[in-house]
Amino acid sequence: MQELNVIEDSNKRISKLIIGLILDGIGMVSFSIPLLGEFSDVIWAPIAAIIMSRMYKGRVGKVASVLTFIEEIIPFTDIIPSFTLTWIYTYFFSSERMKI
Repeated sequence: MQELNVIEDSNKRISKLIIGLILDGIGMVSFSIPLLGEFSDVIWAPIAAIIMSRMYKGRVGKVASVLTFIEEIIPFTDIIPSFTLTWIYTYFFSSERMKI
């Protein structure tokens, strides 16, 4: 039974990483389109913040969603992979890493 929990936890971790990489890619695509990209950030910033807060619960999710919104709304900061950095923090540095 415990082995099944470990496998499920591993699958959730990998799923969150893949989803985060895709979402970071979406955020960076807008960076590659001059002028139009910065306008699209006005739409993408709140969406990314909402997704971040739902992917990561608790204090980590709240802080990460605010930082993601700020990172996406400020011009020329789209290159920062906020979803991936949050995943790394959650699973390697956070004391809340067991919460999913």
